[in-house]
Amino acid sequence: MEKQSVQTFIAAKQRGEKLALLTAYDYATAKIFDESGIDGILVGDSLGMVVLGYENTLRVTLAEVLHHTKAVSRGLKKALLIADMPFMSYQTAVCDAVKNAGRLVQEGGAESVKLERAYVEPIRAIAKAQIPVMGHLGLTPQSIHILGGYKVQGKKPAEAQQLIDDAKRLEDAGAFSIVLEGIPAALAAAVTESVSIPTIGIGAGPNCDGQILVYQDMFNMLSDPKPKFAKTFADVGQLMRKGVQKYRESVKSGEFPDDAHSY
Repeated sequence: MEKQSVQTFIAAKQRGEKLALLTAYDYATAKIFDESGIDGILVGDSLGMVVLGYENTLRVTLAEVLHHTKAVSRGLKKALLIADMPFMSYQTAVCDAVKNAGRLVQEGGAESVKLERAYVEPIRAIAKAQIPVMGHLGLTPQSIHILGGYKVQGKKPAEAQQLIDDAKRLEDAGAFSIVLEGIPAALAAAVTESVSIPTIGIGAGPNCDGQILVYQDMFNMLSDPKPKFAKTFADVGQLMRKGVQKYRESVKSGEFPDDAHSY
């Protein structure tokens, strides 16, 4: 697989080739995903919930995203690395947005950044600074207090049209792709057809140009309820629990370690 980039993402849409993305937050996981042929890795602010144990993404700081982006960058050779810009790192001032995006690239090793909602001016400014930007529309977790929780967006005609319009605005501002989260499949298809840049779906049906999942959901690693759309592709969580139980039993029984193999 060739090294993935903004240009290969756009070319994939033109060819009708689906893009497969996953989240990652550490070196080892990123390396496994990269070697498995994943097109893009997102260091998502979802790390707040699935790695740091926060209730939502709002407590995630730029320093935390930067820390995990550095680790992930060391494990990638071919996948495109995207770093989430956390809550309040781009909403207050355009100059701060560019500076924070620059840190994720310069210090963290990110190759692009992701912003939620139609913040056109920061996106335009970041893109002008030669930093690729991924947009994010629909169910935007940084806006849960406005949205009233994790609910499907764009059900009403006016909301659906606004989302289509916002997608066009993001493309015009310089975004190279857009995540569509938690919207009806028909609306996701309409958005995908309305822009020339790739759409990446998460809980948005099969008609986007690509898909992304939080890998802990995909591997059933947490006992917390997971999104209904998050199919379990391998029950790694159950496998890990069984392995830990076997290890514990081995230690408790005195069978481990085996002196013949110690160093």
